[in-house]
Amino acid sequence: MRVRTSMRAWLPGLAVAVLLLAGRAAWAGEAEFNAHMGAGVTALGRSDEGEAAARFEAAVREAAGFGESDPRRAVSLYFLAVTYHRQGRYEDAETPYKQALDLTEKIRGPEHPDFVTMLGNLAAFYMEQFKNAYAEPLLTRLLAIEEKLYGADHVEVATTLNNLAELYRREGFLSRAIPLFQRALAISEAKIGPDHPETATTVANLARSYTSQAHYAEAEPLYRRALRIRENALGADHPQVGSVLNYFGEFYRAQGLYSEAEPLYLRAITIYEKAADNVQLAIVLHNLARAYDSQGRRKEADAVLARAKKAEQQRAK
Repeated sequence: MRVRTSMRAWLPGLAVAVLLLAGRAAWAGEAEFNAHMGAGVTALGRSDEGEAAARFEAAVREAAGFGESDPRRAVSLYFLAVTYHRQGRYEDAETPYKQALDLTEKIRGPEHPDFVTMLGNLAAFYMEQFKNAYAEPLLTRLLAIEEKLYGADHVEVATTLNNLAELYRREGFLSRAIPLFQRALAISEAKIGPDHPETATTVANLARSYTSQAHYAEAEPLYRRALRIRENALGADHPQVGSVLNYFGEFYRAQGLYSEAEPLYLRAITIYEKAADNVQLAIVLHNLARAYDSQGRRKEADAVLARAKKAEQQRAK
């Protein structure tokens, strides 16, 4: 799945603007606001989310005194939401995300780049939690805005098409998902190239959609293509290679082709162990266990499930 989990660079223009304001206090609280925002942006840049959260919380408190129409209120709320999001504090992140979005729409309008960024990241926030009912209207609105602002064949439009299609795929609405994936793929191939890693994401998602329809002949070459692109662009041991290997393994398991699925799972497991990604590791281990269980290899399935449980426990720490 491709969503804006990188927060779409979270608003670099606003980050720079915040830093440039430092030291230009004009009234009570402005110097403190600038200091907190600058320190928060710096902490977020070095992935110190704990320090960033404390700083942005303080900035939000200072910004409360600037007035309803001051865009710095929206900026501080948004950066606080981004930080909570990165920490996995979803309940804490939702309210400042929505407040920042509402304020930005009122102050800057629904076609301002800041609003577009916030709208896309809020949709991604909901998709990460599989709250598809919340994400769908945001993505639909985002698509309409991006098509109007950038044109129907822009790369940002391709990203949103892919995300909306992925939402429909999850819901089982494959007749809606596949045309959107196909359109996103055509844009990506034309704009960023047929061998770009982002293109591979849409290729893999389209393959998964065909697999869900049991259209295996259409799906298999797409899995091979996505795997080749990512291996060539990112290296054979990259976690994004692991995700394609897992999907490809599931493709074969769905057909009962366990001898083809097993080496793909095993390779994905090695990649995720090396990357210390216990979330994805546990997922692949469970899939491998299901493959063993379907073959009557109960002892091996139990051993793999024990490894999955250990990975899940390490993830929870």
